[in-house]
Amino acid sequence: MFMSRCCPLMAIVPISLFLTASFFVLFTLRKVAEKQLKVVGYLAVGFLWLAALVIALGAVSNLSQSFGKMRCSMPQKMKMCGMMQMMGQKNMPDMAMPDKETTAK
Repeated sequence: MFMSRCCPLMAIVPISLFLTASFFVLFTLRKVAEKQLKVVGYLAVGFLWLAALVIALGAVSNLSQSFGKMRCSMPQKMKMCGMMQMMGQKNMPDMAMPDKETTAK
């Protein structure tokens, strides 16, 4: 699909284009008298609406997946940040190494 995974809200542009095109097709169908041309017009409108629906569902799916990834990755990032901060502390009481001078006495 042409949508970027980082911004699924960009699907608004093609959806609005398809719906605008379908509006103009329906507008011209009111002025057409031939039955075959009306059938072709209604088929075109159906395909435009179907394309808009597929793009909208794809955007919703990408949006829900990106929220799911953010929700799962945040605790892991917080754990890693906490571990990095703990490793950065030099004089931690439970992990302090005894001095050689005090153990030799």
